[in-house]
Amino acid sequence: MEQKEERIRAIALSYYSRKDVLDAIFKFSHNREVSPRYFEGFGKRPDSFQYPADILSLVKRGATSFHCSEEIWSDPMQLSTDLNQEQLNNLRTGWDLVIDIDCKWIDYSKKAAQSIIQALKFRGVENIGVKFSGSKGFHIIIPWQAFPDEINGIKTKEMFPEWPKAIVLYLKELSRPILQNLIKDMGDDFVKEKGFTGIKCETCNNLASESYQITVRCNKCYPSHIETFKSSSPDYKAKKCPVCMSIMLEQSKKKFYICNTCNIDSIENPGNFNEEIIATDIFKILGLDLQLVSSRHLFRMPYSLHEKTALASIVLDKNKINEFTIKDADPLNIKILDFLPNPKKDEAKELLIQSLDVYNSQKPEDKKISFQEPGKKEFKKIEIKDLKDEYFPPTINNILKGMDDGKKRGLFILMNFYRSLSLSMEDIEKRLNEWNAKNNPPLKQGYINNQLIWHSKQKSVLPPNFSNDIYKEIGVLELDTLSEKTKNPVSYVIRKSGAWKTQIEKPKRAPRAKKTKKSKSNEM
Repeated sequence: MEQKEERIRAIALSYYSRKDVLDAIFKFSHNREVSPRYFEGFGKRPDSFQYPADILSLVKRGATSFHCSEEIWSDPMQLSTDLNQEQLNNLRTGWDLVIDIDCKWIDYSKKAAQSIIQALKFRGVENIGVKFSGSKGFHIIIPWQAFPDEINGIKTKEMFPEWPKAIVLYLKELSRPILQNLIKDMGDDFVKEKGFTGIKCETCNNLASESYQITVRCNKCYPSHIETFKSSSPDYKAKKCPVCMSIMLEQSKKKFYICNTCNIDSIENPGNFNEEIIATDIFKILGLDLQLVSSRHLFRMPYSLHEKTALASIVLDKNKINEFTIKDADPLNIKILDFLPNPKKDEAKELLIQSLDVYNSQKPEDKKISFQEPGKKEFKKIEIKDLKDEYFPPTINNILKGMDDGKKRGLFILMNFYRSLSLSMEDIEKRLNEWNAKNNPPLKQGYINNQLIWHSKQKSVLPPNFSNDIYKEIGVLELDTLSEKTKNPVSYVIRKSGAWKTQIEKPKRAPRAKKTKKSKSNEM
């Protein structure tokens, strides 16, 4: 540790004194919360830079790296842990989508970054920023300006971190087959060579991370001060007693497991972590961390140094990731590039819509269709034999006629529509292939097959309501009287097919006998 600290401090002042480095860091910090790191610990929060010279001043006081928020604020200095969600939403003006690829092996990190970029391009996102993390991973950024201001009347800026999480989870699955294809040439035995074994989380089947519960004690205080904390490392780093400032001694240490996907551990859920496995899923093997998404989360700024490696977090050409070598991040040899590209307006709108459709990240009342009719009737699920195309709303039938543009969105609508009506995947596949034959040109069969596989593993979600702008955008919206009453394509089918039953009326209570007033003579 001392050697690493000496190495980065030896170059920090000369490196951050470069005008181009200061300008790059300062430019990216605009309207972001920033925090310096003093090798081991972070500085005060919130903080911001008023001038490039502020950065150099912090370096002279011992700062070794700089970190900033994904969220963009009207005034970062007003941030506080006392603010509620509404106050944060009012203060937030937007957010960048930042994807963190954190893998132990740089060659696999490069392949993972390439697969994410290909998946983004597949969804129409071309303006993508990429930078080396400074260690063994990469950061990929989609600027805030690429996203729509709102979806279905919901302001996008207020849906942090829910919507970014939906996007990164969607991209993880979309890029999975791409990544598997990219690593084929890297050897079939890499699982055995690297020893990718571990404890499986029974909930999500991902590999769990090892962690340690450490208990320390200060014997100089009376009564003795005892603390228990969790650490990713089995090595206990000296911890001072908050009462007398003496170094506390380690009393006990216990290994346990954490699933970062489900956010559960083996301490509270011991039965969820029993089976030791050899990982076969590429994302489980590489331990890719695609969710750098949480409120006020900070990440390393472009051209900031990395404490462990003394390398610079340099910006790369997204098309030349495979050519990158560690030597390129040598602080003495770096070239300055802009991390934030200039996106087209709403460039990432389709990406966001598809992600929300798949992961059902809408308001709770929009997640499920109510199977309750006004009055005293309730719906029952339609049997497949009862389902007829004549029950479909005009909007859905317009999609089924075949499409020139918007076919991928049409596919998602139909997929959710059919699944919400309890059709089997075999029947859905048949119907989608018949529909695709009418498209001009048809979608590739491989794309449809991948969507069928993906949806078969997920819970079904409703198609968008008729009020959703998606129908207007792909040119299929057509409303009749029933459409306006039912709001959703699935409830339309249920209403038109007559698939509800009259609710059994509760027996009426017999009227209570009226009490007669006693006369005063009777009371006497």
